[in-house]
Parts: sequence; structure tokens; C-alpha cells
Amino acid sequence: MSEALEIAHGAFGRVALLDMDRGLVRHAHPHCHVLLKVEGDDTQFLVGDRIVALTDDQAVLVNAWETHAYLHNPQRDKAMILALYVEPDWLSAFRRNWAASGAPGFFSQPFGSVTPAIRRLAHDLAAEMVYAPDSSHIQDELLSGLMIAVIERFTAWREASESLRAAARRNAGDWRIRRAVARMRAEPGAALGADALAREVGLSRAHFYRLFEQSTGAPPHVFLNAIRVEHAVEAIVRSDESLADIGTRLGFAAPAHFSRFFRDHVSVPPSVFRSILRRGGEPAI
Repeated sequence: MSEALEIAHGAFGRVALLDMDRGLVRHAHPHCHVLLKVEGDDTQFLVGDRIVALTDDQAVLVNAWETHAYLHNPQRDKAMILALYVEPDWLSAFRRNWAASGAPGFFSQPFGSVTPAIRRLAHDLAAEMVYAPDSSHIQDELLSGLMIAVIERFTAWREASESLRAAARRNAGDWRIRRAVARMRAEPGAALGADALAREVGLSRAHFYRLFEQSTGAPPHVFLNAIRVEHAVEAIVRSDESLADIGTRLGFAAPAHFSRFFRDHVSVPPSVFRSILRRGGEPAI
């Protein structure tokens, strides 16, 4: 069974140290996502329509709203993975144009060659998360140092960041898709299937589906699930609301359904996610 060894949450986004031995469903995130192998067997991810290996020497890079899935091979042992989910606003404090990390195409390839410096920083961050999870050293030095090294290594940010933001503005999408997205964000727990949303905005299902993916980078159901995951994470971290109530608010008929959904997207059940964040005291928010 996959296990979260440690999770950190804050203004930077999320960092999870995961011991993975089961797959994850196709999903997306509203921020860029970097996966680094710490130890164990090599493994692979499906990023868009490409299978990408995660090894000691290669990172997996996922753009904001880019669909991806973890493809576990049961013939291999576990892989210990450091997963970074990084907020663009936090990155922009280091360099203003790094806010473009929230735009599609920030990473030009779904993989990158890991340098000795990145490998050392990843191992140091993983060790600090396990042995001193409440240390300010995680956010103040190790995480920022790792993300700076990753972005400088894997992106052409000096040349591309402004053009990425301009492209994002140009491709903001059809007003009908913006309306559908606003509805999803406002009511993540409503029964918002693609058919119902298409009817609401006056499009056929096929046309709606095509326009939605062109505008956002993700199919409607993947986009809505990502919104639900982020709402769930925020509620789990920032409130004492029961997991059953969180699940009900997000449209799940039974706690078991919510737990399975969360595990399939985040790798661990919501109860484990909350207990890890709170076992050292109040979570960092």
C-alpha cells in the first residue's frame, strides 16, 4: 500500500514524500508539479499522452493543468518519490516572471536530467522532512533552493516567461467555457457533469468538451476533480471540519467514496493526510 512518509503544506504549496506501490488515476493540478526519485526502483508516469520514466537521473515535470497519472509496475518494488506542488505566487517572490509557472508550457518537456546539486537538495529535503518535519529549514532554505535549481535547470524562463503569460491571456478561452469554469469553482460539490454544463452554456457535448480542453488544458471531469482535491486539501489543513462533512460538501454520497477519491488523487486517504500534517502540532499555513 502506498504511504505518505511526510507532507508539508504552506504558502509554497505542498511537498509530499511518498512511498509508492499503487497507481494514481489521471488527474491534474492548478500549479506546476515536479517529481524526483529519492530511492527505490525506477518507475514511470503518464504525462499527457507520453510515458515518462522517473529515475535517479531524470525528473518528471508536469505543467499546471496538464493531465498525468502514476503507472505503478507491480513487478517492481516501491519508489520513494518527492512530489512538489508549487504555487506561482510563492515562486514570483524569488523572480517576478516565475509567476509564469502557472501557465501551460512552463516546462517544455515532461522530463529533465537531474544534476548532482538537485539530487543532493532533494535528498536533504527528504531527510529533513522525515527527521525534523517542523523545521523552518524546510521552507526557508531547502525547498526554495531546490525549486530555484529545478526551474533554472529545466525551463527557459528568461526567454519564455513573458510569452507564456501572453499566450495564456490569448488562450483564456471562449466565454462559455469561462462561465462553466466559474460554476465549477463556485459549486465544486454540485453534480456538474459535462452534459449538464454543455446544456447550460448552449453547446453540444462534443463541442463543449473540445473547447474546454483547448481552453484549460484538461477535460471537464479532470478539471472539476482537481478543484475538489484543492478544496479538500484546504479544508483538511485549515479547519477542524469532519472528513465526512468535507466529503458531503464536495458532493460525495458516503465517506468511503470521498476517501477513495482522495486516495486515488493524492495517494493516501484524507485521514492519513490530516494526521501526518498534525502529528507535530498545528499545520503550517
